[in-house]
Amino acid sequence: MTVEHDLAAEAYVYYFPLVFDLGEVERSVTVGFGALAAAPFNTFAHGDRLSTDNEKFVSVNNDTIYSIAQLDLSNGPLLLSVPPTGDRYFVLQFVDAWTNNFAYVGTRATGNQGGDFLIVPPGAGGETDDGGPRRIEAPTTIVSIVGRFACDGTDDIPAVRALQEQLTVTPVLRSLVPPRGVVEPAAVDADLAFWEKARAFSLAYPPAERDVQYAARFAELGLTDAESPFVEASSDLRERLVAGTAGGEALIAAASRAGAPGESWSSLPHAFDYNVDFFGVGTIDSPEWTITDPTRRFLTRAFAAKVGLWGNHGYEATYAQTFLDADGDALDGTKAYTIRFDTPPPVDAFWSITMYDLPDYYLVANPIGRYSVGDRTPGIVRAADGSITLTLSHDEPTDADARANWLPAPAAPFRPMIRLYSPRESVLDGTYRLPSIEKA
Repeated sequence: MTVEHDLAAEAYVYYFPLVFDLGEVERSVTVGFGALAAAPFNTFAHGDRLSTDNEKFVSVNNDTIYSIAQLDLSNGPLLLSVPPTGDRYFVLQFVDAWTNNFAYVGTRATGNQGGDFLIVPPGAGGETDDGGPRRIEAPTTIVSIVGRFACDGTDDIPAVRALQEQLTVTPVLRSLVPPRGVVEPAAVDADLAFWEKARAFSLAYPPAERDVQYAARFAELGLTDAESPFVEASSDLRERLVAGTAGGEALIAAASRAGAPGESWSSLPHAFDYNVDFFGVGTIDSPEWTITDPTRRFLTRAFAAKVGLWGNHGYEATYAQTFLDADGDALDGTKAYTIRFDTPPPVDAFWSITMYDLPDYYLVANPIGRYSVGDRTPGIVRAADGSITLTLSHDEPTDADARANWLPAPAAPFRPMIRLYSPRESVLDGTYRLPSIEKA
């Protein structure tokens, strides 16, 4: 990659989360995905089952049932009503168009007693003391509410469904004009489609002021132009942007696979700390949860979108992924592996390990319909000392205990992810270390 192409690669990294996110928003309101049917803006789509390999969504979990609403605040505020949830863990995560997690409602953040929350457009102001519903100011007019309700299997689904039916979002102002929806980019050829979306989306959904100033350096690429320069792009601009796409993708791929030196697991408690400007209900505004260096911040934001779009801050749920076994060799389902937990991971809610394929990070089809294993898995076998040993392989184990604790893998390279819901301090400060995956 030549020097003149470095700027385009940097721009690709900067704009990737915005373009990727709004693509999933549009998919959500037009065709849906997996257990979630399509739902128009300002309406919840509720899953009626745990996710399976039918869900073609990056790193979707198999621990909770989703309730997702794509919000469009172009017609004014929206009122969110949340039911009491008893002792069930849940979280409603608020994500703006740039993938900033800017508010949380749920067990950790606001408790399980339920209540009303007023979601207001950018510039309308956040929380007040007027005695009304708690206010949540959105950084962009397009917002995703990603709701997750803990579910302990098929028999527990009716109870979750009853809660979902009480979860509503209602426009405060009446309007005969439908929500505006995601803006339509200009028609350009496939090589420049990403760049046109980046230009159009960033104008319609501007980021924080500090990022506007940062993005001004991409003006020479046409990304700040009011009218599209990509409809009739010069050969030089086209060449730079095509090379920038390849360079940016390579940077994100390398960051996605990076781990701590000497460790196979790459723990991601700070993969979503790139929001440094918008701290609403349930967020933590402190130095240990913010990435201030812009180069590191934007690359982190890009790989977080690539491997775990709509993932939570580490203080809500911590994620760890690996591509390697204890010997440093790439994980491949043609071999068999084990992972032994001498003691359960330190969490206040629950934990799981989920299997994903490569390179898409989708759930893996398997003959027993098992996509994750954790402390709530029925029939899981613990040793006399309380430890748990899981088997990860494509072929079904012959040993009864190993079969009970089997997490099926594809007959190909794979990437497992561990989720720790409501992690304790030893997870967040790094003193707890996950065990390595060993060749069986």
